[in-house]
Amino acid sequence: QAVVDFERLGEHAAVFQGHDVGFCCLGTTRAKAGADGFVRVDRDYVAQAAELARAGGCKHFVLQSSRGANAQSRFLYLRVKGEVENLVQAVGFDRCTILRPAVLLCKRQESRPLEWIAQQFLGVMAHVFPTAYSVPVETVARAMVACVLQPGEGKVKVLENGAIHELGKA
Repeated sequence: QAVVDFERLGEHAAVFQGHDVGFCCLGTTRAKAGADGFVRVDRDYVAQAAELARAGGCKHFVLQSSRGANAQSRFLYLRVKGEVENLVQAVGFDRCTILRPAVLLCKRQESRPLEWIAQQFLGVMAHVFPTAYSVPVETVARAMVACVLQPGEGKVKVLENGAIHELGKA
């Protein structure tokens, strides 16, 4: 494990050398980082990490994005997620898998009362509609690993929430 300074990510290029697969789940919130900080972390850092990974020999890049990601969205969150998807695809990996999970169900260290309430509601909804509105982070992690172990189906593959649930069961 290596600790890097994302503000000087280029100085850590050696960390990205010699890996066949890259996994990226990097992200923050607008509330935590402000609008500019959110864009810097969720788009700029991710895109730079992808470029360094490719330059280091990475063949398959797996990116956790978000349901509804769209570079033309009027909503900052969805627009930035769509932009970073486009930037990562443009890097030119042999394979690129993009996962677009719905609301992530997980325990957080920091207090997010509204998110906690939403997670409680969505946790109940998951019993009725298990793949519609949410996904446990453990399922996303299993799906990320499983997509690497499966034979490639094209250069870019986008997995929506339902597909993440299915692959995460494997």
